[in-house]
Amino acid sequence: MSDTVDWAKGYWEDHPKRSLETFGRQITMGFAAVAELFIAIFRRRFPYKEFIKQCAFMSSVAAAPTLLVAIPIGVIVSIQVGAVAGQVGATSFIGAANGLGIIQQGAPLVTSLMIAGAVGSAICADLGSRTIREEIDAMRVMGVDPLRRLVAPRLGAAMLVSVLLCGFVVFVGFLTGYIFNIFAQGGTPGSYIGTFSSFAVTVDLLVALVKSLIFGLLAAIIACDTGLNTRGGPGGVANSVNSAVVSSAIMLFGVNLLITQIYNVLLPPQVV
Repeated sequence: MSDTVDWAKGYWEDHPKRSLETFGRQITMGFAAVAELFIAIFRRRFPYKEFIKQCAFMSSVAAAPTLLVAIPIGVIVSIQVGAVAGQVGATSFIGAANGLGIIQQGAPLVTSLMIAGAVGSAICADLGSRTIREEIDAMRVMGVDPLRRLVAPRLGAAMLVSVLLCGFVVFVGFLTGYIFNIFAQGGTPGSYIGTFSSFAVTVDLLVALVKSLIFGLLAAIIACDTGLNTRGGPGGVANSVNSAVVSSAIMLFGVNLLITQIYNVLLPPQVV
């Protein structure tokens, strides 16, 4: 009996308790970092050089993978929608279904994967390397706040780059689906554009951009927290990067589901 109790206590200490502590630490750091971001901008202490540097770095890391993923996503959505529309005799509505699918779900999901996999891993590896080299401790000793100097610029850059990536995926995905439908599925340009414009509304794009903004914020918070709490030398950096990517992907997919459900409840699809 005592062995079972000891095992349960050890399991609680190693898994659920540690997970709750990590989640609470990330929430605390997230609020503090966002507050520091706005305070630094208002007081003109925001490190714009670091912000621009991080924007350029994140864009260079994520732009090419995003393009390579957005093209097949547009083709796959077009193929699946075209097959279903052909079975039910609704081929004239392929443009609406394809375009809305890319805007509402395809673009945010591709953005979340790129932010979690490319941007988040880069942030975590950078801060994790600084942590094990004791650069973060040295900054605190010198009176430099890591939240203002390192975390806040990365949060702002991740949010901006995430929104830009989402818009990029929307454009590439819709254009790819349009070209594929016209030249491979025998669709007509007027029908594709006409049905899309009849069903799509501006709010759809705004919600997708808001999703990507939230994804960038959450991925940056998780990556920064994991990197700043790296332990165990170079091997610990690899473990932190893996943890940050997995945690970010799970969190972003869950948040995407929640936002989608709230949007569908508050703004149900219109009947045309």
